[in-house]
Amino acid sequence: MRVKDVIKAALSTDENLRNRRQWLKQVLGQLPAGSSILDAGAGERQNRPLCAHLRYTSQDFCRYPGTGPDVGLHKGAWNTQGVDIVSDITSIPVPDAAFDAVLCSEVLEHVPDPIVALRELCRVTAPGGSLILTAPFSSMVHSAPYYFSSGFSRYWYEHHLKLNGFEILELSRNGSWHDALWQEVTRLPVMHRGVSPIGFAASLVFVALAYVLVRPFRSSNDKELGCFGWHCVARKTV
Repeated sequence: MRVKDVIKAALSTDENLRNRRQWLKQVLGQLPAGSSILDAGAGERQNRPLCAHLRYTSQDFCRYPGTGPDVGLHKGAWNTQGVDIVSDITSIPVPDAAFDAVLCSEVLEHVPDPIVALRELCRVTAPGGSLILTAPFSSMVHSAPYYFSSGFSRYWYEHHLKLNGFEILELSRNGSWHDALWQEVTRLPVMHRGVSPIGFAASLVFVALAYVLVRPFRSSNDKELGCFGWHCVARKTV
C-alpha cells in the first residue's frame, strides 16, 4: 500500500465513532419494542434512527449553536430543532421513573457536574429499567465552552451506579490505548495543514511510520492503560 493511500485511509476512519455506533445499535435493538426511552443530551438526535421500535423522547439544553470560542473542535452548525424537552440535564421536568430506558451518549463531559446529572438520569429511570451510558476516557477539547471533563473510567461507573441503586450488566471498553494513540497520530496532518508546510509534510511521514510501529498492536492487551471511552448498560434495582 502506498504512503498516501495509508494516510487517506487513516484520516477517513473514525474508529471511536464507528465502534460506538455499532454498540448502540446492538444494545438499543435489544430493548423491547414499544418501550419508552429518553435520549438525554440528544443534540441533533443522531440516535433516533436506532430507536425506531421504541417510544422515543429527546432532551437537550439547546444552547450550543455549533460554534464557540476559537479553541478546540466545533461542529460548525448544530441543529437542535425538534428536541422534545428543552431543559438542564440535572433537572428534567418529568416524574420519577418516567422511562423504561434512558440513553446518555457522549454527554457527561459537557456537563459541569456529571454526578448530579447521573443522579437525575437514575431518577427518571423506572425500576427494572435500563440506563445506557457512554462517555470519553480521553478526548480533545470540543464544543467549547461546554466542555468540562474527560477521563470517565470503569471505576467511575462502578462506584456511582452502585450508589444510585443500579446493577451493571455490561461495562465494555471502546478501543485500547494503542487505538487512541493511533487516532491522535492520524490527526497530525490535519492540525498542521495550512499552518506549517514543513510540519504538514513531516506529519505525513510520521503517520506512515506509525502505521508500521503502532497500528499492528492496536488490539493488544494494554492492561486498560487507556481507551476511547467506556460503554455501560445498567439496570435499576430499586
